[in-house]
Amino acid sequence: MGFQTIIVSKEDHIAKVTLNRPEKLNAVNGQMIGELITAFDDIAEDEEVRALVLTGAGRAFCAGADIGEDKDSIFNERDPEKIRQRLKSEHQTVLLALRRIKVPTIAVVNGIASGMGFEMALACDIRVGSANARFMVAFTRIGLVASVGGTWFMPRVMGLPKAAELTFTGDFLEAKEAEKIGVLNRLVPADKLGEEAIALAQRIANWPPISIRLAKQQLYEGLLTDLETSLEVAAANQAIAILSPDHKEAVAAFREKRRPVFKGR
Repeated sequence: MGFQTIIVSKEDHIAKVTLNRPEKLNAVNGQMIGELITAFDDIAEDEEVRALVLTGAGRAFCAGADIGEDKDSIFNERDPEKIRQRLKSEHQTVLLALRRIKVPTIAVVNGIASGMGFEMALACDIRVGSANARFMVAFTRIGLVASVGGTWFMPRVMGLPKAAELTFTGDFLEAKEAEKIGVLNRLVPADKLGEEAIALAQRIANWPPISIRLAKQQLYEGLLTDLETSLEVAAANQAIAILSPDHKEAVAAFREKRRPVFKGR
């Protein structure tokens, strides 16, 4: 696929998507929205992919939406219904496409992640960053509201009181505090960030793909259901896992004292 605002690669069962507008701190424009939707949908359908790494080129993760970049920008729209419809079909579709990916997703935050950039990082399952990582709701500072999932993700990741503070003040969340409150799973040296992220993705990719996908499903469905329903889902998923060839391979490898080879079946 020929992309101009992102870079996509796939290697060793790991897909990597790099936001590639470094001169704009990887701000999201209309073209990037379309390319991200295409890339995420393709990754979601690729049975060979077992983990996704999402990062930004240069010194930023993503500075958010590119406000007023061109005449066709949503921020230049004056019809409220058209704004609502475009948000659903463009910006929100990016987040939904990312969330629909069934394999684990890892955001690698190498700098500022604000506005929509913060929301995309929060939409990933795991976040790793360096001391250069900084997060900001941003919308408060320019008279807007989070419209791409921020107010849904933030309380779930960091708790309601901190989410409220960051939303109402527009303050930066620095890397050390981000690790402390769970926004960052890991804080690593800047020169090791890419290496650490790929190593983490590879560890995940080495495990049985079916059980990892089912486990991800259970984690998120458990947030939205009661315990009894969650147990029903777990029982159904365990039946699938027990009958999978990968489970049989894991048992055989354990008995034979060798490294298992999982094929995603």
